[in-house]
Amino acid sequence: MERSYGKKVVFFGCPLDGDERHESIQEKLALKGIKGIFDDPYEGIMEMIRQEVNPELWSGKGSLDLPSWLRPIPSFADEEKITTEAFVGFMDDGGFETYAQRVGDFIAAHIFPDIPCMLVVDHSLTGGAFKKLVELYEPEIISLIVLDSHTDAIPMSVMAGLIQYDIDTNADTVHDRHDPFLYDRQDSYNASSFLDYLLDEEVLKPQNLYLIGISDYPPKHAFRIKDQRIENYVNIFSELKRKGVRILTKNDFLISPSKVKNSLGHIKTPYVYISVDLDIGARNGVEGVRFLERQGLNERQIYRLVDFIRSFLSKGIRLAGMDLTEINPRKAGGHHLAGEDQTYRIAVNIIKKLLWESG
Repeated sequence: MERSYGKKVVFFGCPLDGDERHESIQEKLALKGIKGIFDDPYEGIMEMIRQEVNPELWSGKGSLDLPSWLRPIPSFADEEKITTEAFVGFMDDGGFETYAQRVGDFIAAHIFPDIPCMLVVDHSLTGGAFKKLVELYEPEIISLIVLDSHTDAIPMSVMAGLIQYDIDTNADTVHDRHDPFLYDRQDSYNASSFLDYLLDEEVLKPQNLYLIGISDYPPKHAFRIKDQRIENYVNIFSELKRKGVRILTKNDFLISPSKVKNSLGHIKTPYVYISVDLDIGARNGVEGVRFLERQGLNERQIYRLVDFIRSFLSKGIRLAGMDLTEINPRKAGGHHLAGEDQTYRIAVNIIKKLLWESG
């Protein structure tokens, strides 16, 4: 396998799903105890990998154990635990960070020096995988390429302020002013903030972070709004850019794909870690993801983006690890108004393109 320099790809999963949003909780309650569908993205993707990829090129380690209430489909016995209060408490008490650390420990104990490919629900687990690989590869340096519709470097207090502003100024807001969990929230490690933690802890150097495909970059007029809540939000992006993070939005890619290719050309580290949040294709062929509020790239555009990254792996930059995240197994592979969902199919195609197709 050319790009891995003799190393094997090792797949593993962790179906951690501590999503506190109302719609997610309702999905979990509606499907509690149901049998016959995957509640783990690892199984949905590996079913195809086993059929389509030479087994000499990879191995599978299964998924980390989780209590039922933290899985996408809980058991009947845990029904009383499926509440907003329980999931907010899990987040604020450091639950996501704990499991991110467990992911890192699993890689160290069962995978390294081979190449981990993590298949998960919650994107915060990427932080644990990346942090551990930085430690294992030291003194070598690893860049982090993130394909995502969201920036994932936004502290909870800033995100809550943004929602409060929307409630105050948007007559069509989908948010509830009386939601107690929008106020006085502490900053916690989670899927929306894990990059902020990696940067703050200096695990990741800003100039080695590449955010590609995001759709939550503030519009120009937002930088002129004189409201502290909006200023806090836009300042996050200004600071990321000032420190050297390379941010390329979905529109950057659609208008000028060469911007992405040129940006990736600045990678100077010997290793990269690639994290693909599959909501980068939300509502555009990919329905089986957790966040569907923004329409992402279509399948052809996703593959073109992946091809850009693959071309750099072909030039000698080595892959330290990769993952596919934010998969909602309650919907992935199912049927919807537009037809059969392609989340698992597209995920497998991304993996094959990055790892085994010639550049």
